[in-house]
Amino acid sequence: MTDAPEKFIRRGARPLADVVARALTPACRKRGFATVDLVAHWPDIVGPAYAETTAPDRLAWTRRPPGLIEEETHEPAVLTVRCTSAAVLRFGHEVPQVIERINMFFGYRCVGRIKIVQLPVARIERRARPVQKPVSAAAEAAVKAEAAGIVDDGLRAAVERLGRAVMAGR
Repeated sequence: MTDAPEKFIRRGARPLADVVARALTPACRKRGFATVDLVAHWPDIVGPAYAETTAPDRLAWTRRPPGLIEEETHEPAVLTVRCTSAAVLRFGHEVPQVIERINMFFGYRCVGRIKIVQLPVARIERRARPVQKPVSAAAEAAVKAEAAGIVDDGLRAAVERLGRAVMAGR
């Protein structure tokens, strides 16, 4: 074997989830999550009704003596979920279905109980789309002239939007 460092292999574009997951894993482990999967896929698990008003906070496992855990003696974890005040009552009624979806997502009985805490759910606000600057009449005519040869109406409209965006940036 040589002591030379491993050669960097360029693999092309990688999904952002792969990069972010590696950075978030230590923070998630402090909260009891073995991986980022439950946090990252929470909107898919609970659906659009609770995606914005709930968030997983902590996963608490029972203390076990060292050794192999057998399926018969496996005790599932308690998941603490943050809920906004408006969603607590509704979410409380659907806890059995949510537990079932979480366990189906992981493929084994991971969560046995959900503890609901009424705390604000921190959400990252999406930035508003930038407003496009107005385009001069000459630039608008140039864009229309360039896109005039395109037969497909949808494609022509998309090319015209792109042309206006490019002309507005100049």
